[in-house]
Amino acid sequence: MPDLQHMISILSMADMASSAGFAYIGDENAAEWARINQREVAMPIGERIKALRSEQRWSQGDLATKIGADPGQISRYENGHIAPSADAIVRLAEALDVSCDYLLIDDAPRRPFRSPIEDALGDSLGAVTELGDEDLHSVQNFVDALITRARLKTLAGGSA
Repeated sequence: MPDLQHMISILSMADMASSAGFAYIGDENAAEWARINQREVAMPIGERIKALRSEQRWSQGDLATKIGADPGQISRYENGHIAPSADAIVRLAEALDVSCDYLLIDDAPRRPFRSPIEDALGDSLGAVTELGDEDLHSVQNFVDALITRARLKTLAGGSA
């Protein structure tokens, strides 16, 4: 049972969080906070991890092995007893093949951890440093033109 000072601290944190648009999820020992939107409370990260793990038909032990943790840690994440560290979030996102923002933000679109096109583009952009100044300037002009064209197409309602 938490002592009085602990309870006061939790209550004051809950008051501050509430005024900032966050809701406390669980009991006084839980480590889950969720952003409040106008209709409902966001899905806590533990629930999202559990849902994604279940989609893969993995046990908590399977997921733990994939991220280099123990099954008890996965259980504590899923039950809201502890929140994953930033490093654990990245490892979870990679193992579950979703973006980190999908794990953290309730209304973030579901995307793969890495997309093949991003990897190919990243490799090409990394090699751009091998170009001379004139070619580098040409690449910059071409990219700027493509971006401008895409923006104009969007402004024109997709018909340009």
